Amino acid sequence: MAALKRFLIGRPLKSTELGEQKLTKKKALAILSSDALSSVAYGPEQILLVLITVSTAAFWYSIPIGIGVLILLLALILSYRQIIFAYPHGGGAYVVSKQNLGVYAGLIAGGSLLVDYILTVAVSVSAGTDAITSAFPALHEHTVGIAITFVLLITLLNLRGVTESASILAYPVYLFVAAMLILIGAGLFSIVTGKVTPDLHTPIGTPVAGIGLFLLLRAFASGSSALTGVEAISNAIPNFKDPAPSNAAKTLMAMGGLLALLFSGIVYLAYYFGITPNAEATVVSQIAEHTFGRHLIYYIIQGTTALILILAANTGYSAFPLLAVNLAKDKFIPRMFTMRGDRLGYSNGIIILGLLSIVLIIAFQGQTEHLIPLYAVGVFIPFTLSQTGMMVKWIREKPAGWVPKLIINTTGAVISFTVSIMFFLTKFAQVWTILIFLPLIVYLFHRIKKHYEAVSEQLRLSTCEQAVPIEGNVIILPVSGITHVVEQSLNYAQSLSANQIIAVYIPFERDDEVRFEEKWNKWRPDVRLVTLHSPYRSIIHPLSKFIHTVQRKASESNYQVTVIIPQFIPKKSWHNLLHNQSSIMIRAYLLFRKDVIITTVPYHLKK
Repeated sequence: MAALKRFLIGRPLKSTELGEQKLTKKKALAILSSDALSSVAYGPEQILLVLITVSTAAFWYSIPIGIGVLILLLALILSYRQIIFAYPHGGGAYVVSKQNLGVYAGLIAGGSLLVDYILTVAVSVSAGTDAITSAFPALHEHTVGIAITFVLLITLLNLRGVTESASILAYPVYLFVAAMLILIGAGLFSIVTGKVTPDLHTPIGTPVAGIGLFLLLRAFASGSSALTGVEAISNAIPNFKDPAPSNAAKTLMAMGGLLALLFSGIVYLAYYFGITPNAEATVVSQIAEHTFGRHLIYYIIQGTTALILILAANTGYSAFPLLAVNLAKDKFIPRMFTMRGDRLGYSNGIIILGLLSIVLIIAFQGQTEHLIPLYAVGVFIPFTLSQTGMMVKWIREKPAGWVPKLIINTTGAVISFTVSIMFFLTKFAQVWTILIFLPLIVYLFHRIKKHYEAVSEQLRLSTCEQAVPIEGNVIILPVSGITHVVEQSLNYAQSLSANQIIAVYIPFERDDEVRFEEKWNKWRPDVRLVTLHSPYRSIIHPLSKFIHTVQRKASESNYQVTVIIPQFIPKKSWHNLLHNQSSIMIRAYLLFRKDVIITTVPYHLKK
């Protein structure tokens, strides 16, 4: 197992090598912006899907709606840049909300983001898998298996360390960016040179019957789904090389610039080419076909789009473990999330994220597109809380130049709140579950916190409660015969200066009981033997009742009960499959008992 682990994950790294696992700006941009950049593949399409409910003549509204999305993007980028410098240890919306709006607001933001990162992995991988099965229909019946395989591969890559996963995953991300830039450049060139007729689209400003403010806000909210993943960099500041805040801020600005360029380019080309969304071909696919035809470049663009949709999941793997660390440090989730693995990543967070994502994929049979609205609203709740938290911070502290910062955060908070409300008003059937599971998550956080506080209070030496003195030790020794294994276990038991040693034999037949008692009394008459006849051939049941009885009486006298399990160790490890079944069963049962000490005394065979 150790050899397999090393092959899959790599050699363990020393703690002093942590600096080598930090990300450069180029690698960080690739793995932390993949979620945001991938939304270019479906964000513009979401706007058109709302507008087409009126008519294709309404498509010109995608231009002002796209500008609105870019204004929100600018507000979010500038705001999260401020958060990076104000909270350089990471934590993003959770830390900002907790420190400025209170613990409950922080837990709502943190819980929303934890769930959102799980949804990011499930939705992204499922979308990428759909792109593959659309190209190869014969694979459609294997959608769930393919999606799970991708999750396992991305999980494994991240377990190998942040730097190694970034080195591998950066190439397809930058390939996607290059493909999109080529597509947008070629499309604009076709427009400038007059190869695209203006008759394909409705002129901007054309009156359209049936258009109302509510529908435009609904289209704006749907298009804002392109901004999911913008907050990931502020959560992952500790992953950057020093100076981490400065590098994170520059990476965030680069991501914002790329996202704005790609999003606006696709929105404009979709409008000018008169693209109508349909189930057979995505908007990006139609633009690529219109520009290049179904030739090599078209298939490269389709391939890189499928790849970026899958790799968008990696943003979750980068941000989820670090957010979990902040929650675990505050004792709202188990402390195991603060432990670094062999490759210095927070491997418990990575593994849990992968497992929960697989559960979602199986539960929805790989058809997770219905989770996209829930996925989007799960982002805009933390967006709103973090912007509001920064507003409170500036008003309370009033540092130099605080008014422009307040305006930026106020703009972001108002727009984010509007988008959140629009999701609830227009897609309530798909997002109502957040009103149930989010309070449950916050309640769970508090229960875990209370548990840690209760345990800490009881363990603290400064408490007035005195530790219960242990007056003696009672040792229970299950035996199945008179052998060197039992002899060695008895010798060990006697070396502990126990007040009483009880050997326990569990026969299935009365004749065996009588014979063993005679043998024992001849061999070790100084050690008390208790026989527990088991007519139903169970070892665990009579032994557990006996241990319970002894423990109850021993606790009245402040005695500690220890169970010693004899076990011989074969020379070849696979021989364990042929022996020691009873010892293994007893040890497995005793693991669930909290009132006894368990120890195994091994006897090593020489051949």
